[in-house]
Amino acid sequence: MQLATHEADVISRIVRWADTQDLIRLVLLTSSRVNPRAPLDILSDYDIALIVANARPYANSDRWLNGFGNPLLVVRDTERMFGMRKHNCMVLYDDGTKVDYSIWPLSLIERIRDKGGLPDEFDVGYRVLLDKDSLTRDLPPPTYTAHIPNKPTEQEFQKLIEEFWWGTTYVAKYLWRDELMPAKIMLDYELKYLLVRRLLEWRLELDHGWSVKPGFFGRGLKKYLDAGTWAQFEATYVGPGHADNWAALFRLTDLFRRVAMEVGRALGYDYPHDMDAQVMLYLQQIQRLGSPKSE
Repeated sequence: MQLATHEADVISRIVRWADTQDLIRLVLLTSSRVNPRAPLDILSDYDIALIVANARPYANSDRWLNGFGNPLLVVRDTERMFGMRKHNCMVLYDDGTKVDYSIWPLSLIERIRDKGGLPDEFDVGYRVLLDKDSLTRDLPPPTYTAHIPNKPTEQEFQKLIEEFWWGTTYVAKYLWRDELMPAKIMLDYELKYLLVRRLLEWRLELDHGWSVKPGFFGRGLKKYLDAGTWAQFEATYVGPGHADNWAALFRLTDLFRRVAMEVGRALGYDYPHDMDAQVMLYLQQIQRLGSPKSE
């Protein structure tokens, strides 16, 4: 496989193909390749929005995908946005080009005009590649503010703290039982990805005036966090060792406590020190328990 690295060539091929498709009335390039604030490299996807007169031929068949190249892998899903059905088709072509198509009905344009604003998918950035009917003549420009976290309310702040400490008890339970997979799911996904990632995003926004888009899956954390905080977070990722995962859990609680207190002070929210101390005692007691007896 020879990776296609020339964006102009890829865009030109997409436009030439779309121009021959009567049902396709508008083609937009969106997301990182048109957002001046987004990181970009040769592996960045091409996010292509197709606004069509009839979505059925594109939703129910893969034949149209061959107009650009030879698909190696295709993944589809459907969702509802703006009260309408949007079809997503993510394609890896055999030349290494990865195109994420989103297929929208023409009524999308009227919905945007009625709403007076862009959906997040376009507000992150869009560029008109083909507009057969001048549909975009009065569309607002992107603000590039979609997906920037908002300041949490005190209720949201406290809820995240409670969920974190609740989750730590499950990590401890599964480690004591020597159940590696659920322990790692709780530690690395439930705690780190779902909760600590959000907390770290709040922390970095404090330093950047709530103006930074961290990126999907925490992509921007290393870039925007201070080096010490990132190093502390990075150290919570370990292999399958039982003792290593206990140590990682306690390193994570140390990081969480420090950052949550910093965020709380900045926003004027109280940190629940008593709850923290009592749960920590509980975790330490579980760690000191002997291994469970085999039944």
